[in-house]
Amino acid sequence: MFAIAVPTHHARRWRPLGRFLVALLITLVLSATASAQEWTYRVRPGDNLWELSARHLRTDVDWRRLQQLNRVADPYRLPPGTLLRFPVSWLRIEPAKARLVALRGAVRAQVSSRASVTSASQGLRLSIGGWLETGPGASATLEFADGSRLMLMDNSRIVFDRLSAYGQTGMVDTRMRLQRGRAANRVIPARGPASRYIIETPSATSSVRGTRFRVNAGGDAQPGSTEVLEGKVQVGGAQGAGVLVRPGYGSVAASGAPTSAPTRLLPAPTLEDAATQLASLPMTLSWAAMPDAVAYRIEVVRDDAPDVLLFEALTAATRLRIADLPPGRHRVLLRAVAANGLGGEDVERGFEVSDHPLPPLTLRPLDGETAHTPRPRFEWARVEDAAGTTLELADDPAFERLRLQTRVDGQRYRPSEPLPPGRYYWRLASRDGNGRSGPYGDALTFDVSDAPVDPGLQPPEAAQGQLTLRWKDAAPGQRFHIQVARKPDFAKPLLDREVEQPQVSLDRPGGGRWYVRVQTIDDDGYVAPYSPAQQIRLPCRVCYAGAGATLLLLLAL
Repeated sequence: MFAIAVPTHHARRWRPLGRFLVALLITLVLSATASAQEWTYRVRPGDNLWELSARHLRTDVDWRRLQQLNRVADPYRLPPGTLLRFPVSWLRIEPAKARLVALRGAVRAQVSSRASVTSASQGLRLSIGGWLETGPGASATLEFADGSRLMLMDNSRIVFDRLSAYGQTGMVDTRMRLQRGRAANRVIPARGPASRYIIETPSATSSVRGTRFRVNAGGDAQPGSTEVLEGKVQVGGAQGAGVLVRPGYGSVAASGAPTSAPTRLLPAPTLEDAATQLASLPMTLSWAAMPDAVAYRIEVVRDDAPDVLLFEALTAATRLRIADLPPGRHRVLLRAVAANGLGGEDVERGFEVSDHPLPPLTLRPLDGETAHTPRPRFEWARVEDAAGTTLELADDPAFERLRLQTRVDGQRYRPSEPLPPGRYYWRLASRDGNGRSGPYGDALTFDVSDAPVDPGLQPPEAAQGQLTLRWKDAAPGQRFHIQVARKPDFAKPLLDREVEQPQVSLDRPGGGRWYVRVQTIDDDGYVAPYSPAQQIRLPCRVCYAGAGATLLLLLAL
């Protein structure tokens, strides 16, 4: 240990040199430590020193050095069970790429420092200098050479500084920088003295040799944090020696500040079983409020792969609805978040999302259709093994702003309240006889317009004292109500009739201006608004006696 004395008036000038010397000293110490480290191998039947050297040593290290170090008399006859010493500095170091095993949402990546930026896909391999970035609501799961896994949460970015393996020893050196966001880590226990798993954030560095922990990079005046669930994590801050964080504890550190002493994580919340429903979608979680919590984080992961994130949310409420998840066995995790940003212990519940019964086929409204009624009718086909249907109507494609959610026993539904003009999204899920819902089908869009629809009336026919009006047909089962009047207020209509077919005949009225409007009546009794009144002009029969009349009539329904 040594110190460097620097005059006060030269302190600022010498500060960069001081940092360099400190870094150089740390490098020398670490190099000396690494040189002194040894990996041991237990000899198996059939092993010989020459093949072991070819398998594990660098090409510039002669196998006879290994023979001399271990005092091996016959390099071709090694007694099984014998322990051989391999200095870590002699071992072959190879690149060990990380593999993207799962992702959700928009994820971007640069697989190496020289590669171009691309949209990430499952199976992508990343090497030193590469990075991975998740967008809003996205996540990605990485697997390293030793089987350790990292789950990168939404709005996060991680850069890979070292991804190396010591030949076939099982020792892996993984070092990365979490520049923003959050990551959960499940690290395989170290298999030798050279194994490393290090995550650096803007405020602290976490170093482990086999554990399960969470890391938050902090930012926007929020400190970074490390939360340990299993094993131990050495957390070092920008100032002072680090702290050793044990299971059930966490540590926070602002950028440029020392790491805090370990703080006990908040206990797991208590689920309220009476108000929690996990049997079918949509799921409902309800839990008791905790006095020391400022928020709660909810995650859903695959039961067989807890490092694969399917859903996450952060809320200050004590109740959450989860509408959509893929089929399979899953696990929901709920934790409280303290005022210092540390997430607490998890409460976990397993559940299953079934892929049956299948969602029904939709009939109307069609995708992208415009409905000219504030109470459109929804129709769908019948699913063989379904006893009912759940319909959701929302203002957004994520169905976070629900207009309604209702259970229907039949195959059609009409809202009881009118919908304001605008765009809407709807989807369906089937229910079996036990009330268990299957997955939702694809969401469809439609627009509600307050503009009346054009009935598409054809040119009227006037002959032999009769006037015939025709318009385009509507959906099967619909009827029509037509009015003809001298004035546009239709206070005293000449014709006020309900008909089954899209046409009507009446005695030819006198010449001049007339007004016509039509409305449709659905087979469930719902009466749509009238089309706008439009006018027709009939010629004077005195002036044009005996003349046939053919007029073009354009009305909007």
